[in-house]
Amino acid sequence: MLLISRWGNDLLGLLFPNLCNACGTSLFHSEKLICTKCLFDLPFTDYHLYQENRVIKQLWGRVPLNAAMAMLYFRKGAKAQKLIHSLKYNGKTDVGILLGTMIGERLNASPHYSDIDFIIPVPLHKHKLRSRGYNQSSFIADGIAAHMNLPADESILIRSVATESQTKKTRFSRYENMKAVFKIKKGDLIVGKHILLVDDVITTGATLESCANILLAHGALKVSIAAVAFAE
Repeated sequence: MLLISRWGNDLLGLLFPNLCNACGTSLFHSEKLICTKCLFDLPFTDYHLYQENRVIKQLWGRVPLNAAMAMLYFRKGAKAQKLIHSLKYNGKTDVGILLGTMIGERLNASPHYSDIDFIIPVPLHKHKLRSRGYNQSSFIADGIAAHMNLPADESILIRSVATESQTKKTRFSRYENMKAVFKIKKGDLIVGKHILLVDDVITTGATLESCANILLAHGALKVSIAAVAFAE
């Protein structure tokens, strides 16, 4: 019976191949979403271990953060970008859960994130959410929350303004573009709390700066940041 089941799985694998989301090669039975070689080759930053890292230094003087980290370096065409694109544009939301779980493992090993109260993903505007069908950062946050046994809440921080694409803007233009974009609902829930703000990729940090500042302005005690990748 076990042999028949294995044959059936092999046949399904031929018809609907289970491929690595980082390199596109076929996965073995014991592998899930990312092959072992790609997991070994991913460009981990280890920023969770250091209070002063390139992510938090990029936001110095712009927002008072407790801690900030990104798990991977983001390089164009490399595996980290392929994983994030798979999550963001190809509907592979389970990749977001896996990446979040991997972040959660690292945050649990760091004293800087030991007293987090709950997790908030960077929100999408309702129009983009409707067209994409999901917020990729919410799945990353869910993966972190499940591993750290913490609640995740995407109803508190709201993107009220649909901004233009940030991709080709300068740092100053991105900052100007993000002013007054976010609003808080149920603000009493964040008063006196340590919030972990979650995003997929950090570039200039303008979006996270805007989010963190409004959380602190509405009474959050501390804000920390975790992201999948940091664009060098």
